[in-house]
Amino acid sequence: MATKIAVVVGSIRKDSFNRQVAEAITKLAPEGVEFNFVRIDDLPLYNQDSDAAPPELMTRLRNDIKAADGVLFVTPEYNRSIPGVLKNAIDIASRPWGHSVWAKKPVGIIGVSVGVIGTALAQAHLRNIVNYLDMPLYNGSEIYLAWKDGLVVDGEIGADSKEFLQGYMTGLVEWFKTH
Repeated sequence: MATKIAVVVGSIRKDSFNRQVAEAITKLAPEGVEFNFVRIDDLPLYNQDSDAAPPELMTRLRNDIKAADGVLFVTPEYNRSIPGVLKNAIDIASRPWGHSVWAKKPVGIIGVSVGVIGTALAQAHLRNIVNYLDMPLYNGSEIYLAWKDGLVVDGEIGADSKEFLQGYMTGLVEWFKTH
């Protein structure tokens, strides 16, 4: 049976570096893994008034997370934290109170930025959030990728980073299978 991983990219920009890395890194996963890129760009802002009868887009998000065996967040850093669109998606799928679909979902976190450790604070904030949401966190390594020529080439992870990221994906998938 395939391991199903929901990939949530924190950037909705058309040419997002994080989307490019997310798409390329999934190709490094071992056999038997299915990835679902979860759409967050069309979600309404979370409003507690919607808890009783959530719009279809909110239900779609919740169902995508429920169907996954684990979650991979790939996020940039905006203003020393996570992007608002990502926080909104997290809030939607964690509500109504007591019915979070994030709970017990194992999670990995990576990010890419034009700076050397540009996603460090975003990832630190995201680790705090996933801890609160009761999501077991893969601590194989903290991945702060710097966007540079050759990181992603023709949709594939470049030679300089391939072995490192292949190791991350192998470890992440194996860890997901045991959690």
